Amino acid sequence: MSREESSAANVSLADFQQLIRKMYFEKDLARGIDGTFMWLMEEVGELASALRSGTHEERLGEFADVLAWLATIANVAGVDLSEAIALKYGAGCPGCGQFACTCDDAEKP
Repeated sequence: MSREESSAANVSLADFQQLIRKMYFEKDLARGIDGTFMWLMEEVGELASALRSGTHEERLGEFADVLAWLATIANVAGVDLSEAIALKYGAGCPGCGQFACTCDDAEKP
């Protein structure tokens, strides 16, 4: 694996969100939150199909697409995904507060 491939494979969430912003922000802003959300939902459906019957490579692509559209909608909405994750999960599970969740399986942490 080349150095460029290695650094691309280790991209941070903040760097990825910024990359998506640089590539697509003007188009995304013009589409708006509602239109962007619909694209995200389409990609989630494609991920579901890939998980059921896709190859590993197809699954990789669909996971990447879902992350890209999530970053896109976060950009349009003015949300920093790293900040959102830190606030919600930085101190452990939102339900039980532990880093290894101890919530009852019937609960949604």
